[in-house]
Amino acid sequence: MSFASSSGPTAAWPEIAPPVAPREDREIHQLGRVRVDSFAWMKFIPPSGSRTLESLPARLREHLEAEMQYARGVLDPLAADIRYFRERMEERAAGFSEPLPMSSQGWRYDFRLPAGQAHRVFSRVGPDGAAQELFDEAERAGGHAYYRATDHQASPDDRYFAWAEDVRGDDRHRICILDMASGVVRTLVPADAFGYGGFTFSPSSRYLFWIWRDARSRPTRLYRSSVEGDEPVLVYEEHDPAIFMQVARTATGGFVALTLASPDVSEVHLIAAGAETATPRLVRPRRRGVRYEVNEWNDALLMLTDADGALDGKLLEIDPASFAVRRERVPHRAGVSILAVLPFADALVRLERVEGLHRLVLMYPGGGETVVGFDEPAYTIALAPSQPYDARQVRIVHQGPSSPPRWLDVGFADGECRVAGRQRLNAFDPGAYRVERLRALAADGESIPITVLSPADARADEPLPLLLTGYGAYGIAREPLFSLPATVLVDAGFRYAIAHVRGGSEKGRRWYQDGCREKKRNSMTDFIACARHLLDIGHAAPGRIVAHGVSAGGLLVCGAMNIEPRLWAGVIAQVPFVDMLNTMSDADHPLVPLLRPDWGDPLADPHAYDHMAGISPYENVRRAVYPPLLCTAGLKDDRVPYWEPAKLVANIRRHSTGSHPAVLHLNPDSGHQESDDQNAEFAQAALLWAFARRCVAAAG
Repeated sequence: MSFASSSGPTAAWPEIAPPVAPREDREIHQLGRVRVDSFAWMKFIPPSGSRTLESLPARLREHLEAEMQYARGVLDPLAADIRYFRERMEERAAGFSEPLPMSSQGWRYDFRLPAGQAHRVFSRVGPDGAAQELFDEAERAGGHAYYRATDHQASPDDRYFAWAEDVRGDDRHRICILDMASGVVRTLVPADAFGYGGFTFSPSSRYLFWIWRDARSRPTRLYRSSVEGDEPVLVYEEHDPAIFMQVARTATGGFVALTLASPDVSEVHLIAAGAETATPRLVRPRRRGVRYEVNEWNDALLMLTDADGALDGKLLEIDPASFAVRRERVPHRAGVSILAVLPFADALVRLERVEGLHRLVLMYPGGGETVVGFDEPAYTIALAPSQPYDARQVRIVHQGPSSPPRWLDVGFADGECRVAGRQRLNAFDPGAYRVERLRALAADGESIPITVLSPADARADEPLPLLLTGYGAYGIAREPLFSLPATVLVDAGFRYAIAHVRGGSEKGRRWYQDGCREKKRNSMTDFIACARHLLDIGHAAPGRIVAHGVSAGGLLVCGAMNIEPRLWAGVIAQVPFVDMLNTMSDADHPLVPLLRPDWGDPLADPHAYDHMAGISPYENVRRAVYPPLLCTAGLKDDRVPYWEPAKLVANIRRHSTGSHPAVLHLNPDSGHQESDDQNAEFAQAALLWAFARRCVAAAG
């Protein structure tokens, strides 16, 4: 018997009166248009530091505390379901170790998550087979309400190991460095570093190049610090708030590459090995509508670019001295997206997407190619980080909705895949699930891919409770990854489906362009079309579909909720971007200048204003029976601040003609993401699944 059909507490929602947010109508005049924002007063930006409950104005603090109390009242009755889901996740998790490729010096780095533990332990094995434990993240996280670490990397000479960690929840990192000879950990950058592709060792291992975030959390400066901890030196400063920065070494260690980019422009500056204190050299000046990135292979530079109409990318070989184009290595092929290139001495590896699925292409210096793919309905491939240039194989990570991650070595000589490691789970049978790749038809005739994970013994026409998730923004594909929590939900009698809507990149660059700016509504109607298709084929029943989205995926599902509120048994929106028009009208927001190419500029463009006004979830709440809604938020979130979901919840309570709850689940210690530990992941997923189950049960 599935958990979904087992006995449990009553399906009715508690009869608790929600907080009533004070209305303070504020007229906003913009481009000759006038709108009224009744809940703008909820927005609070402290003059300095991170937000805390104690630092909020009294009225706002009292309101948010009332929201937290209401959330407890609505969600506490789900305790038995939450406990059930969490226990099933914990029982299935066996701990794991990720096998990383051997370094050029013969060291093999690794991290493991011990069974029953929440944090990772990092270690390495030397050429002689001797193991050395580097550090335990549980010790680093001790005493902090929030902890998330990222970008772990060894120096090229294997002397140092560095990582960025956030102990405040606001994405402002410190950079730590371990001297692996002495075992001493130092904080090289104490605060305000950027931790996602934001630092790298120099080829000589003498320096760390790192990116600094300004007071608005924008990455704006590149610094160079000696690994010994001398005063940092400013290398480059970016003054355009619409530009994002990342830094990395090229494949052979010939350069440090600073990449400056936005959705429709990019620019690369190179710092050569042997001249690490020199001024960076510009490869191509930025030009609106042209994106490119640079790597190196066999004494040449490679440029992956969309110039000259190459929407899905082409690969050029350029001279490392003059930056002149030598030849076209891979031409543009419409519908075949080049997602990444990883150079090795014996082969250039391309990760591509064709018909929505990944494939690997091994391209040899002397000519010829080997294509590596997988005969599965839905899966994903990723390139493992930090692979040595002289390796004889490339390590990839393969996974799918019913297939836990496997680390595979693909040999350059024969193209054969050899298993280097796999994530082990307790009492898990991949054969207990069925994976399908379906297609929904949009109103304009477009075919929308859907990935569905079902119990293997469920008939194709057997309607089950369904959780439908999606993203559809920034050209980011919603990949069909393995999710332990999703398998537990399916074990409980649900289907779990991913709607690959326009706005992502599942079908190439055009797929993104057809779901942004004035075409953004396509994403929402695509999501609705996917839900209706699953109803039509009998995979789901009316009133038993729960929508789920994260961040910009919250815009997707809340927009779809406004369009057809009666379609959903419930809506789960994690840290949702839902106050679109007001946020994109805030030039001081850290991401707004960067993301105008995706959404438009309502401060300068009347057309952009009007299309945002027509789809922004907060602006388009109407009198209707709204489904149960759960919004999560982090008080310290600078990307999607807490007031966006808080305002949406207040507006739905104001307009809804039904009695379903609209809940704001606020974490006062987190930002855009929860702490990076297994306990936090399982606790949140268990809460969401319990809410979804109650939504379906309450709908009858």
